[in-house]
Amino acid sequence: MKRILMVWLILCLCCGFAVAEDTITQTADAGQPAEITVNVADIQRYGHLMLDISGSSILEMGYTYGDVLAVTLNGETMDMPLISNYSDIDNQQPFCLASDNDKKVIIGINMGDLAARSGIAEKEFTGEDSAFQWKYLVGQPVQVTISLQEKGGYLEGFRLHQMTSSNDRADYPELTDEEYANFRNVKTTGMGAGALYRSTTPITSDLNRNKEADEALQNAGIRTILNLAETETVMKEHDGYASSHYSQRDVIAVNMVVDITSDDFKASEAKGLAFLAAHEGPYLVHCKEGKDRTGFVCAVLECLMGASAEEVAADYMVTYYNFFGVKPGTEQYDAIRKGNIDQILALAFGVPDIYQADLAACAEEYLLSIGLDQETIGVLKEKLGKSYGE
Repeated sequence: MKRILMVWLILCLCCGFAVAEDTITQTADAGQPAEITVNVADIQRYGHLMLDISGSSILEMGYTYGDVLAVTLNGETMDMPLISNYSDIDNQQPFCLASDNDKKVIIGINMGDLAARSGIAEKEFTGEDSAFQWKYLVGQPVQVTISLQEKGGYLEGFRLHQMTSSNDRADYPELTDEEYANFRNVKTTGMGAGALYRSTTPITSDLNRNKEADEALQNAGIRTILNLAETETVMKEHDGYASSHYSQRDVIAVNMVVDITSDDFKASEAKGLAFLAAHEGPYLVHCKEGKDRTGFVCAVLECLMGASAEEVAADYMVTYYNFFGVKPGTEQYDAIRKGNIDQILALAFGVPDIYQADLAACAEEYLLSIGLDQETIGVLKEKLGKSYGE
C-alpha cells in the first residue's frame, strides 16, 4: 500500500497535478518553481494581506528575491516583485514580501491598500477615535495563487533599493542625536525660521529613537504636534507617555492610512492640517519613521509655501541618509527619489513632472480638494511663514 501511494505521489508531481500540503497547493512545472495556492490569513492595518505560508517556505520552493511573480487575487492577476523589505519597492507599486524566516508572506501595494483596491474588504469604522476594523466583502477563505512571471525581472531594481538600518544608537556614530531621531527643521523657501519640524515618533520605543526625538522637540520649543500614525487612545497608552515632553503639547492623532489616493488618507490629512491652523507653532509632524506619511504631508506644506521641487526632494531624502546612509549623487539616491517623492507628489497633484509644475498652485488646489477651505489654507500659510527662531 505504501509503495502504491508513493508511486501515485510521484505521478502527480511529474504530471503537474495539484498536491495539497496543509493549506498550500503546489503545481510543479519543469524548470521553474511550483505554482502555489494559499489562503489569506489576515488583513493588516494598511490593507496588506498576510498569507498562510512562511517566507522561508516560498524561498525554498525556488522563488528568489528580484523575481517577478504573477499573483491572482479575487479574479485579478498582478505582477508583484518578490522583495525582502518594504523599502525594496517604489511607492504605489505592488509587492510580495518574503522574509527569510518563519514570518508569513505579505502581499500588498507600497503606500497603497490592496485589500480595498482588490475589492475583498473595506474599512468599518468603530468610533470617533479614527479606529477601524476590516470587513470582508467576499467569502472566506480568500485564495491567492502565485506563479513565476519572470525570473529576475526585478533584480536590478531590487539591488538598487537594498538598504540596511539599525535601531542601535551606537551604529550611527556620525549622526547627532537629532539626526539619529530623524528630527529636523524644514528650511525650504517660504517656510518661517523654526516654524515646521519633522521627526520619527517621539513616544514609541520600537525604533529606539523616541527619547532623542522627545528631547529634540523640547529644545525646539514645539507647541503643536500632528501625529499621523495612531489614534489618541493608542498614543496615550505608550509607556512613559504621561511623563514625556510630548504629552505637554497640543497634539492631534489622526491614525492616517498609507494610501494617498484613498478618501481616508485625505480626510485624516485635512483634519490634521486644520488642527495646525487652529493652534500655534512651532509645529511638529511625525508618523513612525517620519519617512512616508510625514514626508508626503511636509512636502505638500513645503510646496504650498513656495519651495522648488529640488528643495522638496532634497528634504525628503535626508531621511534616507539618517536611516540608511544613502548619499546624494549616487545611483541609489536618484532611484529612490524618482520612485518615491517625485512619483507620489506627481500622483497627488495630477501633473506629469513636478519639476515643471507650479507647485504652490498645485498644493493649494490639492488642499482644497481634500476638504480644507480657502480661509484655513490662508491661516496655515500665515503661521508657517512666521519666524519662531531656532
